[in-house]
Amino acid sequence: MVVPTRNAPVAPGALPVIGHAWPLMRRPLQFARQLSDQGELVEVRLGGVRALVPCRPELLWRVLTDDRIFDKGGPFFDRVRATIGNGVGSCGFVEHRRQRRLIQPSFHPARLAGYAAVMEQEAAALTGDWRAGRIVDAYQELFGAALRTVLRTLFAARDADAVVDRFRAPVETVLHQLTFRMFVPPSLQHLPLPVNRRFDRAVGALRRGIADLVTELRRGGTDRGDLVSALIAARDGEDQAQDGLNDDEIHDQVLTLVVAGADSVAAAVSWALHLLHDHPDVRDQLEDEVDTVLAGRVAGADDLPDLPCTARVITEALRLYPPGWLFTRVTTDDTELAGHHLPAGTTVAFCAPAVHRNPSVYRRPEVFDPDRWLPERARGLPRGAFAAFGGGARKCAGEAYGLTESTLLLSTIIARCRLRLAPGSDVRPVALSTALRPRRLLMEVTSRRGRAT
Repeated sequence: MVVPTRNAPVAPGALPVIGHAWPLMRRPLQFARQLSDQGELVEVRLGGVRALVPCRPELLWRVLTDDRIFDKGGPFFDRVRATIGNGVGSCGFVEHRRQRRLIQPSFHPARLAGYAAVMEQEAAALTGDWRAGRIVDAYQELFGAALRTVLRTLFAARDADAVVDRFRAPVETVLHQLTFRMFVPPSLQHLPLPVNRRFDRAVGALRRGIADLVTELRRGGTDRGDLVSALIAARDGEDQAQDGLNDDEIHDQVLTLVVAGADSVAAAVSWALHLLHDHPDVRDQLEDEVDTVLAGRVAGADDLPDLPCTARVITEALRLYPPGWLFTRVTTDDTELAGHHLPAGTTVAFCAPAVHRNPSVYRRPEVFDPDRWLPERARGLPRGAFAAFGGGARKCAGEAYGLTESTLLLSTIIARCRLRLAPGSDVRPVALSTALRPRRLLMEVTSRRGRAT
């Protein structure tokens, strides 16, 4: 293993053997926030691996956009790839351009309108069950709705309940264990321990379920307007004679979307609801907007341009609790970053909170302030200041999908009811591989302004 430059300051608090893995997993946001106090490029130790974390926007932007030099990889990312496959989110530079061209039509605005109709239906179903006085576990409820949405938009499932029942338990198992397995040596992952057997069974169940549904869609031979139909029909725009995605490649794209899609949306809306509870002035402003635009009905795609306050709330929640909170890249050649020499093979950690909560980038970075995303204020931010969806050629292909779903869910909830924090909640972040979610966000449903829920 090539050791990165030792000129970069080392983050305090490293423990023997595990390095900074414990504080990073237990207090991810506090740990990331403190990195910028150490310098613009800080070394962290994850077990036996040394990684450099950019804490300035321009450095993070360089890492995100120069993906030929800063390629997807590293010992932790390689372990994730072993589970979710070699899809567009995990493949290396050599394969990425072709895969990106092939999946891009799946997220074309014309298709997104069809997906938004499913999102609208699921938002209506979710809030239709929330009666005054009921206490809901917000993240779990939102995760169920988001998982149903991603499965219905992937497969146009005729029996959505059966598909969700088949996928929910294995998806949750993979989400809860994948981050932990990032830090566990591969030799321990193959021991016949109950935790390893549960994980292997969950991954196997997901693979079989996806394979069955992809086979069904290929056999049907018609485009049903879903994501998988678009993936099956995709051909490389630079060479129409070239084959499209094979079944293994489609499987890897779908597994990434299933595992990451539901969790990131559920976490974003959960944090938004928690933040709104603590900031009644913002909540009142948001209620005024949705009352004017929706008048109690479910939000649809056509309403999005008229919901700017809702969009700002979602963006600010993503700044404070970004889904892409920790990924690694590896330098493919000797390079320089912030005046430091990085030999080929150096691990660089992409940690969005280290920039998102840097006081030299954002004024009062710990404060929930959706108005910092007003156009006249946001235009002054440097490139790389907001990296919840990455950046450059590898920016998340599902960004518009995720923002659309999050905005529709939040606006519909706010239009129909008011939620307040209930006893027993624990809003400390849980560091999952795809997002930071609240441990237990219990909220009591109340009616507001005389409107029944």
